[in-house]
Amino acid sequence: MRKLLMICASLMAVSASAQGISDKYRAIWGDSVQMSIDRQIEKNRKADAVIRLKDAAVGTEVKVEQVSHEFIFGSNIFLYGQLDSPEKNRTYEATFGELFNSATLPFYWKTLEPVKGQPRYAAESPYEYRRPATDPLVDFCEQKGLHMKGHAMIYGIRSWGHPTWMSDDREVMEREFEAHIKELAKRYKGRIHNWDVVNECLDQANRGVMPDDYTYKSWSWAMKYFPKSVTFNSNECDMRWDVKRIRRYVEIVRDLVDRGARVDYMGIQMHILRPKLASAIAAGESDVLNPDKIWQRLNILSEAERPIFISEVTVSATDDSEEGRAIQKMLAHNLYRIWFSHPQVAGVTWWNMVDGGAVAGEPSYSGLFDMNMKRKPSYEVLDNLINHEWKTRLSTKVDAERNISFRGFRGDYKITYTNRKGESVTIDYKLQ
Repeated sequence: MRKLLMICASLMAVSASAQGISDKYRAIWGDSVQMSIDRQIEKNRKADAVIRLKDAAVGTEVKVEQVSHEFIFGSNIFLYGQLDSPEKNRTYEATFGELFNSATLPFYWKTLEPVKGQPRYAAESPYEYRRPATDPLVDFCEQKGLHMKGHAMIYGIRSWGHPTWMSDDREVMEREFEAHIKELAKRYKGRIHNWDVVNECLDQANRGVMPDDYTYKSWSWAMKYFPKSVTFNSNECDMRWDVKRIRRYVEIVRDLVDRGARVDYMGIQMHILRPKLASAIAAGESDVLNPDKIWQRLNILSEAERPIFISEVTVSATDDSEEGRAIQKMLAHNLYRIWFSHPQVAGVTWWNMVDGGAVAGEPSYSGLFDMNMKRKPSYEVLDNLINHEWKTRLSTKVDAERNISFRGFRGDYKITYTNRKGESVTIDYKLQ
């Protein structure tokens, strides 16, 4: 009962601060939905632990502290080192490890190798906006102990993904594709944990000339050249899209799997790019992201029998006013909660962390920070969920059988107690 009251108080605090959110929107995400989400989080994100402490006396107090999540909470890291002051860059970097445990690294071939044979891996590479050199990024993420995702080996939209020097001859392209994937594998081996093998391959008829069957072939090359420790993603669709296209995506993935491709995760995007759409959602006038439709689409994706990454998330504010920021906060709060509650979802990646840091044409106020790197309400609400509400910290006592028992969120823990010799002991424990 106490936990339920705390959850309700948390929801009321978020709701009370969300000016501009209509009663209609609140009704869509009302108490029954919130309680269902809480039940699913309790069921799907927690596990029971029983730990034997042979050297502890009965009744000894034990401190249990979760230090990391099994779940992936990430952001792209496309503005690494590119803000206009050292202080802003330090704030940006600190967010990885403090809020996010994962980073998506930019491997868009078009800007990675704008001149054939001169890839921009090294720190001294020529500057490209939102496309920092990749070697320093990998070094930084390793120092921080972050999960890394490479985005992407091959991009299905030619105009976005391919260098301008790329041939129009399919056979030549195929040789270039294999050589490119082989080079990425040789340079980074198993240092980058996870890769989008092919990005956005669904609507190929309208996306330019590509090699025949390039999606399957790209997977074959990735499996051939990368170590088995590296996991592979598909990445396609938007959660707002109609069911037919999402089912088509599932069919593509199942076909790849049936042919022997190792598709470890399915990535699906969710972009609220237009401030007008954010306004319509907050007014309860757009049902594209209501709880039933989100759950439906996640269930359809689950038919591929692969874990799901919510791989690119944009939640635009309606504007840069206090009300606009409060709307962004409420939308982010509800979306993260429902995604975290679904049993097949393995991670969520916020796309553009800083206002004004998106590509041209996207809203300039869809970040978690403003342009001066000041935290916005959307940052605070995610921090409260990730680092407080969804992290287990408690004290318990050793029972008569010299065990401790608790239920907590899955992840890594520090267990601290005093043994019978009076010595302080800290052990590591993974709750799965």
